Amino acid sequence: MKIWCIEDDAGIRDIEVYTLQSTGFTARGFSDAASFRAALEKELPDLILLDIMLPGEDGIALLKSLRGNTVTRGVPVIMATAKGMEYDKIQSLDLGADDYLVKPFGMMEMVSRVKAVLRRCHPQKVKSLLQIGGLALDPDKHTVTADGQRLQLTLKEYELLGRFLSHPGIVFTREQLMNEVWGEDYVGESRTVDMHITTLRQKLGEYGKFIETVRGVGYRLEVTP
Repeated sequence: MKIWCIEDDAGIRDIEVYTLQSTGFTARGFSDAASFRAALEKELPDLILLDIMLPGEDGIALLKSLRGNTVTRGVPVIMATAKGMEYDKIQSLDLGADDYLVKPFGMMEMVSRVKAVLRRCHPQKVKSLLQIGGLALDPDKHTVTADGQRLQLTLKEYELLGRFLSHPGIVFTREQLMNEVWGEDYVGESRTVDMHITTLRQKLGEYGKFIETVRGVGYRLEVTP
């Protein structure tokens, strides 16, 4: 499914697009309303992630335009609002936004909200449960089970497992995991990732062996056929 992100901050936009692509979506990024409108003339996305603070035409004006156009009226929109701007959230919902995210937000939260909105608008197209064998992560309930038994994971362990289950076989460097789970502004050592992987493996029991160490690079989830 196609997710379009309109965000003028290149760093935020790039990690949004990367995260969505890594979790199975087709994602594109736009820095302003003008470039977004040009692309909109050629195709429609399945969902729009729209920042309110944009250069030129802002997100609120763009949302009004989308909801006023019969072609784009039904495309779901998630607004990204600044922390503490209660009026922006209320105005966005009143104008027809399907949901909102408050900056700064985590990438796993973004993916979960995108899936939740898509389930409401395109229920037949979205598969929510992430599962390999008897290991399952349910983003809706925010739970992890192994052979039906509920596991108690910390938030970081949950987000790490979500990354691996979303893209089995793909190697994630320690730097990638630090940026995507802890955030780019986190000040810490890559050893933090190693320690969390160790405890995650222990909690997963027999399924912990599927999180493989790729020496000199990072980690991947590999399931042997």
